[in-house]
Amino acid sequence: MWRRLALPAGLLTAVAGAFAYVGAVDPNEPGHYPVCPLYRLTGLYCPGCGGLRSAHAFVHGDLLTALHDNALGVAAYLGFAVLWTVWVIRAARGRPMRVDLGPVHLWAAGAVLLVFTAVRNLPSGGWLHP
Repeated sequence: MWRRLALPAGLLTAVAGAFAYVGAVDPNEPGHYPVCPLYRLTGLYCPGCGGLRSAHAFVHGDLLTALHDNALGVAAYLGFAVLWTVWVIRAARGRPMRVDLGPVHLWAAGAVLLVFTAVRNLPSGGWLHP
């Protein structure tokens, strides 16, 4: 059984390490991380803008700040946690993890990213600015 859990455990270790690093090295301090190239060149926020600040706030338990910095990122963190848990349970039972994403799912995910990006760059979407 432990062999079946090696890959999920390895992925969790990598993700936890990344979150620990971002939790320790504050992205709100200038000079620690590069600026988003899209924001630097155009002044527009991409779907990932504010993601590091969101992760930093999330690690420190400040959910409201995490949601403000990147609401889609917080949804992704929670989605990862759910998928990882399902993966571990299935692996422990000896069943493979299957995620069958069809074109509809991929188009829907792309549409969510596009709408999120468009809304956060509108004057009325200021509440989504990181």
